Formats: sequence, C-alpha cells, structure tokens
Amino acid sequence: MSKNKNNKSIWHTRVKKEVSSLFQKVGSSIDIDKKLYKEDIKGSIVHVEMLFRQKIISFKIKNKIIYGLNKIEKEIFKNNFIYDKKYEDIHMNIEKRLFEIIGEEAGYVHTARSRNDQIITDFKMWITSATKEINKSLNDLIKTIIKISEKNIQTIMPGFTHLKNAQAISFAHYLMAYIEMFNRDKKRFSNNLENLSENPLGVAALTGTSFNIDRNFTTKKLGFKKPTNNSIDTVADRDFVLDFLYSVSVCSMHISRISEELIIWNSDGFNLINLSDKIVTGSSIMPQKKNPDLLEFLRGKTSSSYGNLFSMLTILKGLPISYFKDLQDDKEIVFKSNETLINCIAILNEVLKNISPNKQKMLELANSGYITATDLADYLVKNHSMPFRKAYKITSSVVNYAEKNKKKLNELNIDELKKIEPKLTVEVLKVFDLKNSVNSKKSYGGTSFDNIKKMIMKYKKN
Repeated sequence: MSKNKNNKSIWHTRVKKEVSSLFQKVGSSIDIDKKLYKEDIKGSIVHVEMLFRQKIISFKIKNKIIYGLNKIEKEIFKNNFIYDKKYEDIHMNIEKRLFEIIGEEAGYVHTARSRNDQIITDFKMWITSATKEINKSLNDLIKTIIKISEKNIQTIMPGFTHLKNAQAISFAHYLMAYIEMFNRDKKRFSNNLENLSENPLGVAALTGTSFNIDRNFTTKKLGFKKPTNNSIDTVADRDFVLDFLYSVSVCSMHISRISEELIIWNSDGFNLINLSDKIVTGSSIMPQKKNPDLLEFLRGKTSSSYGNLFSMLTILKGLPISYFKDLQDDKEIVFKSNETLINCIAILNEVLKNISPNKQKMLELANSGYITATDLADYLVKNHSMPFRKAYKITSSVVNYAEKNKKKLNELNIDELKKIEPKLTVEVLKVFDLKNSVNSKKSYGGTSFDNIKKMIMKYKKN
C-alpha cells in the first residue's frame, strides 16, 4: 500500500477500475467486523514485535507502528475514528489510518502475514473472550437457581411425565435439574477453548511465509497455547465457529425448555407459580390479562440460534479448503448468536428472581393423580418379598379401587387395602404421605431433602 494520497484501495495498482458501488456495498464487512478492533490492534502489535525480534524490521519502525496503532485504538475507543467502506474491513481501515499517522513505514505492518491469518487470529481471540463471558453469565444464573432452591427444599410438587402427575418431588430438585443442564453448557463452552488455543498468525494467505518468523513468540504473547500445524487448514478452518454456535444452540435450547416449563406452570390450568408484575405484560383489549411475554421471548429466540448454526454449516459444506468470500458471513453469525444468548441468560436470570411458587397449589396437585402408587409397589417389594411385577399388579388394583370409589390413595383405610392384599398392615399407610414419599428417594441424585441439601453444598463449592 502506498501513502494513499489518492484515497485508493490497497490493490489499486493491480485492479485498475473502481469497484462498483454495489460490489463495494456487499463486499464491505466493516460494519460487522469493527467489533474486532481491539483484537486486531493487539495482534498487529505482537506481530511487529516479533518482526523486530527476528530482525525483519528495525527498532525505529517497530516503535513507530506501535505508536500509531495505540493512537488508533484510543481514537476508536473515543469514537473519533472514521470507518470507510472503501477499505472493506477493520484490518484495512486500521492500516489506512496507520499510513496517515506514520507514513510509509506503515507498509511494514503487513510483512509476513495475510488478512487470511489475521482475521482468524482476531476472531479466535474474540470468541475466546466471548466464551469466558458467557460462562460468567451462566455462573450468575446458576447462583440464582441455587438461592431459590435453598428456600424451597421442602416445597413439594408433582413431578411430571407426559405432563401427567408421576411422583412427588421437591420444587428445589426440579429447579436444580437446570443447574445440571447449565453446568453442561459451561463445560461445553470450556471444552471449546482447547480448539481456540491454536494460534493461526503466521500462516499468511495459505502457504506460510518465506520470512524467518517466530510463531511461538506470537503464540505466547497473544495467549494461545501452540501454533497451528497446517497453513492451508488454518485459513480454511471454521470448526471453532461451529463449536461455538453449537454450544450457543444447546444452551439456548435449555433456556427454552425452562421457559416452556414456567409458561405451563404459570398458566391458569396449572397455577403452580406466580410471576411478578415486573416480568409480565398486559393485553390491549383484555384488562385482566398478565402475560408471560419475557418467557415466550426466550422460547422464541432459540430458533435464531439454531438458524445461525445451520447457516454456518451450509456455508462450509460446499467449500474447498483455503479462503473464500463465503466465509465473511461467519462474524455476523457469531456476533448475533453471542449477543442473543447473553441477553437471554440475563433475561432468564431476572425472570427467576421474580417468580414465586404457589406452594399450596403445588401440594394440592401433588395429592391428586395417585402420585404415591409407585411408593406402594416399592413397599410391597421391600416388606413382603414380592417380585416388582406382582407388586405392580396389586398396586394397579388399589389404584383402580380408589378411582372407582372416587378416593385418593391417602384416603383409603387399612380394611379397604387388606381386601386387595391381605398381607398389608396399618404401617402401609405411611407410604401415602407425600413428605415420606419425597424423602424415601435417597439414592444418589434423588429428590430426598438430605440429598438436595448435599447437592446445594456441592454446587456452592464448584
């Protein structure tokens, strides 16, 4: 690039005619990738430090370039930097401004590198930071769930299968299922950091470079663990983008699932939880309505995360290796997915802080639907040495009798039960108590109160 007195593009000596306004519009990515300015400047500074150490540029040139780059970073931070679509992207806009500040020596900044390795380096650094930020947000969300769980260890509700009453559980245990999901999300994001830890800088356009560069130096200075192994694969690789988008999609799905549960529980048919006025909206025509719009928003946003993942998969599926313009869309896709997920985690956290269980309704619903039937079957196995299938049949007969006589299981007396199974004694009536039912589930991972307390302590230590 020359001193750019004529305000022309970097390749004007080869491409003689001015680019059409239409191509300039679609070819420019500056509106998107200007987010990468910090990473781009940091990468350039480390790159010229390496060039000086390797005696490729002089001490004077190195210092002038670093001075110019630091000045540009301040300008961007203070919103005093002018972005020009003619220069396509953040790299060329910064380089163009560097020429204006320090003159011809700016031309040395691009020695032994290409925009191909430059952008991947910037992008990996940005996704690394974004990944760590997501995990911090998930930590905050998990802390909120733990606080709610601590207050509701002995809040009994029905656990559902097929949205039908299944077995009695603690509300805390139900909520803590989502801690497990979000912990898996954290692990999934953390696992991605390994693939993000390989340094692309120095592979240039696709073949490497003839300059005597030191990729280990730039690797250490930029916070990577090791340089990439193959120059062609490096510029073609967007697996780390797919890993990130997949992790976002799974996390979004978990957010959608808890949102759906809370929507159902808040519905008039269930009425298991109450939503504060802070997190509901009204109706334009029905004065009585309080709608769970934020939860519906969260449920809906999952579709955009899925769409972004499939967009990137589709872009990559037909590309030969090395660089193609198709890959330019990766930044916008990632930035949108990241922003959406960060917002959704924050919204869910706020929603959870503003819900309260309708404990009486939970208990009433848990007392319906013959929810302790399995407890009776288990009791018969443990206390009367029955095979489980025989105990199952006897219990079915008990449920059928209660249903026919319009009674709950805990409303049956011992005489009625003995008509179905003569071996039973009055002791069996304890199994129909909901609290006993919950506390009997002592196996590791079960819903007993003691188990929940131990698990909360474990979560707090992590």
